[in-house]
Amino acid sequence: MNELGQLIITGIKGTSLSDDEKKFLSEENIGGVILFDRNFESTGQLWELTQSIQELKKEYPFFVAVDHEGGRVQRFKKIFTRIPAMFEVGKTHSPKVCFQLHQIMAKELRACGVNVNLAPVCDIWNNPQNKVIGDRAFGTHAEVVAKFASAAIRGLQTEGVIACAKHFPGHGNTLKDSHFDLPIVKTPLKNLKSGEFIPFKRAIKSKVGMVMMAHLQVDFIDQQLPTSLSAKAHKLLRNELGFKKVIISDDMVMEAITKHRGVKEAAALAIQAGSDIIEYRDMDAAKEALIAIKE
Repeated sequence: MNELGQLIITGIKGTSLSDDEKKFLSEENIGGVILFDRNFESTGQLWELTQSIQELKKEYPFFVAVDHEGGRVQRFKKIFTRIPAMFEVGKTHSPKVCFQLHQIMAKELRACGVNVNLAPVCDIWNNPQNKVIGDRAFGTHAEVVAKFASAAIRGLQTEGVIACAKHFPGHGNTLKDSHFDLPIVKTPLKNLKSGEFIPFKRAIKSKVGMVMMAHLQVDFIDQQLPTSLSAKAHKLLRNELGFKKVIISDDMVMEAITKHRGVKEAAALAIQAGSDIIEYRDMDAAKEALIAIKE
């Protein structure tokens, strides 16, 4: 039962570990920690925090993850290089520049003990009214996004930081923000295959270490469950796109999930669907989820 903690990445409250957090991470053999701006004061403090996490490891090192995309989604700003929004990077028409920027990201993160960057965004900004993705995307066309996402992945992973292609099967053509409600996608599957799937295929070809499942209901994949809880969506990623590495959920306490399902039910569904790791920004929710997985 102690291996089941490996299925969870959890947030922590502050800039150092509390005794309760140490106990949960160690005794339950948790898979990893996700960090936010609340966990960062300085590079020295961040290094001490990540080392104190790794000191708790048993057989496996912890994943230490962060959303460090650039632009408006960059958790660590002070001292770190400020990276522009990826839409601006796409405007350079230079995948080489993108590669080099992600090398810089990875070197700085790795120096502070972070080994997973929950980036790049592989969504296509094909709905101009979509503000949740917007300039987080590399562009408005599949091939542009695919080319730059590939460069980003190679830049991160050549410097020892695992990249994560997100948000499968594509969050670019939505209006609702899954942080607050469940977006519903009506795009036919054949259109997804010729559009949204292309950057993810390129990411997989580029040996990306993780793919993140989005909290979306895509009617042409599954009319009953959001993709993050859907076995059909996971099988599509595994079998049709050929992804063999780690599938991670988006944050499981986003309201796209919590408005419709309890923490325990959603955790069980995500694991049964085929996710390898489920992510919680909140440790209390992570504890509840682990109980459900054990049950």
